[in-house]
Amino acid sequence: MKNLAIGVDIGGTHVTTAVIDLDSNTVLKETMSGADVDHTAVYEEILSTWSGAIDDAISKSPNGISGIGVAMPGPFDYLKGISHMDHKLAAIKGMELGPELQKRLAMDFPVRFINDASAFAVGESFNDQQRKFKKVVAITLGTGFGSAFIDNGNPIVEREDVPEMGCVWHIKYKEGIGDDYFSTRWFVKTYFEKTGQEVKGAKEIADRYHTDENAKSVFDEFAINLAEFLSPWFKKFKTESLIIGGNISRAFNLFYPKFREELAKQGIEIEIGVSELKEEAALIGSARLLDDNYYEIIKPSLAKM
Repeated sequence: MKNLAIGVDIGGTHVTTAVIDLDSNTVLKETMSGADVDHTAVYEEILSTWSGAIDDAISKSPNGISGIGVAMPGPFDYLKGISHMDHKLAAIKGMELGPELQKRLAMDFPVRFINDASAFAVGESFNDQQRKFKKVVAITLGTGFGSAFIDNGNPIVEREDVPEMGCVWHIKYKEGIGDDYFSTRWFVKTYFEKTGQEVKGAKEIADRYHTDENAKSVFDEFAINLAEFLSPWFKKFKTESLIIGGNISRAFNLFYPKFREELAKQGIEIEIGVSELKEEAALIGSARLLDDNYYEIIKPSLAKM
């Protein structure tokens, strides 16, 4: 009998779920299920969509599962399973989601919750390539700027060597905060300022990198900013490895050389890589909550996320 749990990754527009083998930290790919979510829908529609995707994954499981781990964006009470979000999924605000899902699935096994960026980082830290590192920082670059600090597999959210809340999106930088400079909208805004041309996202700029000097300068500026912003925390946390995920990570080769060069100027030499697990990382990270020993270790962090 395999040691199995359900991993769930919930966003404002989509839910992805799969059965996870907790012994090998792998996704059983044949069990993956997903559905589009309307974040403005009524709570019944949102919960029915989620539970339908979860039920589909459970139905494909080769044997019984130990419970469900859910990766959720914040603000959220991760121990009680209660959303405090106003900007999306507003209809579920204040609801205790664990019992609601148990009722719809007609099952009484545990339902446990974790921040989505932390789930991504936890999943990556259990990957074979990362297990040799004790201190791992994971960032996601996309619509928003996600981050987490991992020490021995545990997300650290309150300690003197990590920023407030254990993430960096809210930290002041230049004329704004981190999220203003390390997300898709920065690429769109900066390219427009340089060229007067509107683009939809970083991919369009990346496609022009080799033929448009302005596109190259955008990625160079991004790399310099990212190194300057993260360097103090890499030093403070004594970071050994950085994992980068999110849509912008697909352009990793365009900003990596300048990013590495700028870090070296700060005296920082760490392992840097792109997520190999991609969307599977958050599924694996959320399912890890069903390892009871690990859950007891991580509980204090969940309470402060």
